[in-house]
Amino acid sequence: MRRTARWLTAVNTLSAPRVASQRSRVDQVFDRMVHRAERRAEADSAVAQEFVDSYRFLFREVAKLDTLSMIGWQGYVDDLTRRMTNHLRVERLIAEHPEIAAEPIERPIVVVGLPRTATTLTHKILIQPEGNRAPLMWELMNTHRGDIDPKLRDKLVKDAQTMASLASKASPVWDLIHPMNALQPEECVFALPHGYQFITRTTMPAYRRWVDERDYTEDYGHLKRVLQVLQWNQPRKRWVLKTPFHLFNLDVLLKVFDDATIVWLHRDPATVMGSWCSLVETGRALHHRSYDPSRIGPEWLEIFGKGVADARAVRSSASRERFVDVPYHSLTADPYGFLPKLFERLGMNWTMKEEANLEQVLARPGMRRSHEYHLSRYGIELDDVEEAFGDYGRLGF
Repeated sequence: MRRTARWLTAVNTLSAPRVASQRSRVDQVFDRMVHRAERRAEADSAVAQEFVDSYRFLFREVAKLDTLSMIGWQGYVDDLTRRMTNHLRVERLIAEHPEIAAEPIERPIVVVGLPRTATTLTHKILIQPEGNRAPLMWELMNTHRGDIDPKLRDKLVKDAQTMASLASKASPVWDLIHPMNALQPEECVFALPHGYQFITRTTMPAYRRWVDERDYTEDYGHLKRVLQVLQWNQPRKRWVLKTPFHLFNLDVLLKVFDDATIVWLHRDPATVMGSWCSLVETGRALHHRSYDPSRIGPEWLEIFGKGVADARAVRSSASRERFVDVPYHSLTADPYGFLPKLFERLGMNWTMKEEANLEQVLARPGMRRSHEYHLSRYGIELDDVEEAFGDYGRLGF
């Protein structure tokens, strides 16, 4: 399976000296990124100095990667610039309209679970009722008020779509793995300032240690402010959020969103780790001129093994009503029978409209993946997975 477009090889070879030059001037490059973000956000970075400094640290770690390709380097430059722009814009909008910070984010539904556990299917169904709403990709990346000028909105949508399209052009398999569209619902990672999502692209030991020890209260505070900006002066709906990475910070999430309900998808980790490692490999292939796939498995087994253990610990001390379990095999074997029960648990009605929506979602390409991946390619075996997750895979969910 070819993971990158053929033209990337030539581009990466020709651009290697330029990337090396920019990596050697990392702080100068970052300063230009900050100035660009300030200009686009119409805000001074001094209002979020700690946030900007945290990205300088991350960018310095990125600059240490001597295998980074032009696509990889420029991807980080564009991504971090866009994230700083968005953060500063959100802060400016709330400073200009303090009432935004009083917007209630009521009873959000948060879909979590290991990757490849039908979280996407569940999320797509839960956002269908008229009273529910998920943030769109462009809204997470380029957050702005709902009543902005249509021309500005189109510009922000186009910017987000450009990023989404680049991944498709650079990798012939990306749309099969994680199709992205600026006008479609997307995962919260685009609005979470830090986390393991950055490690999908490359191994960065110092950044990972920093992430392991981070207090994510401010990260989830920013996510809440993003939702408040999007909701301000708009009809209030029940937010439906999703990302596997929420598993790592359930304690903070439940504190910031104090009436959230967690919908947790469960599946034997042995059946999902190969697929996840393959997705990570595609990200590594896009971002590096060379990489070792056998390093991916041990790294992500450790990350997800600890993440699930921490999430289970949080759950054991939280109110039982805050969690709804969704066994993968129960959902996929009989979605028409299982989902009405899930809706009932969430205080929602299952109607003929929801049943028709389910039929459409199941018919979409990519909703039923049949391919599997060999763990051995990624330096792990079945026994390693069972050891990393303990009894989680045998709990009978």
